[in-house]
Amino acid sequence: MIVAISAGAVSVPLGQVWSIVTAHLTGSESGADIATDQIVWTFRTPRVVLAALAGAGLAVAGAVLQTLVANPLADPTVLGFSYGASLGAVLVITLGGIGLGATGVAGAAFLGALLAGAAVFALGRRRGRIAPTRLVLAGVAVGYVLLSATSFVQLWATPTELRTVMFWMLGSVAGAQWNQIPVVAAVVLLCTALLVLFGGRLNALLAGDESATALGVDVNRLRAVLLVVTALLTGSVIAVVGSIGFVGLMIPHLVRLTTGADHRRLLPLTALLGAVYLVLVDLLSRTVIRPNELPLGILTALLGAPFFLWLLRRNTTMDTA
Repeated sequence: MIVAISAGAVSVPLGQVWSIVTAHLTGSESGADIATDQIVWTFRTPRVVLAALAGAGLAVAGAVLQTLVANPLADPTVLGFSYGASLGAVLVITLGGIGLGATGVAGAAFLGALLAGAAVFALGRRRGRIAPTRLVLAGVAVGYVLLSATSFVQLWATPTELRTVMFWMLGSVAGAQWNQIPVVAAVVLLCTALLVLFGGRLNALLAGDESATALGVDVNRLRAVLLVVTALLTGSVIAVVGSIGFVGLMIPHLVRLTTGADHRRLLPLTALLGAVYLVLVDLLSRTVIRPNELPLGILTALLGAPFFLWLLRRNTTMDTA
């Protein structure tokens, strides 16, 4: 994070970045000039912190959803959560609800993610049980419907609203401000801590519904709680940074390859790696074509789509074998 704060159109030495950040956290003097202090603390530090929180939240949500639906291809985007959150936020913006502030937009994003998740789970059930392949197909279908609805809403948006809408479609932390950090940090940290506490029951789900029930887990109630928590995580993050895909797909698998599937270790490490990953992606987005910036969604898609195809091929080969 310190390296990411130091890099940009104007480079700041690592030692100076450290002294400025430390000075603001402790209330002491950094000795830096006003311009450098503003670059480091006002503009770059909040965007790096927000990128870390967003990466952690989306990665943890993806890890839980993959276990919840027993499908390694699941993540907030594939299951339509991200599209539902985006549609909710865009509707508030275009219908004049922007006056409600960040709370109104975040609430709409959360509600959209929750409704999208509920629709996907309803369509993905077969004879009262969740069918993993059916669930992914339902997620893709619901996602396209919500994406189409979001595109339709854009037709009625004013030029000013349209620019704001494009933010949700592409994802960015460029406009990060300190007043956005506390709510997102509280949601990500509390939800992650809660999910870690559910780690034992998530491990039981890996063995199947029947085995989990035999171990005393109320599977239906657990799925309902996890649905709400992952919707809250996804909606809160997307309400601030826009729609960013593939983070929740890639990161949990990378962690499982090295640490195994025990959620008591998997979830904290997934949050950490997700935070590091999105901070690095944000660093690339503002340095690869300097001084212009690329939206985060473009880079995460470029990196995530090949991984998705590899994972799809890998699981198809295993199923055939």
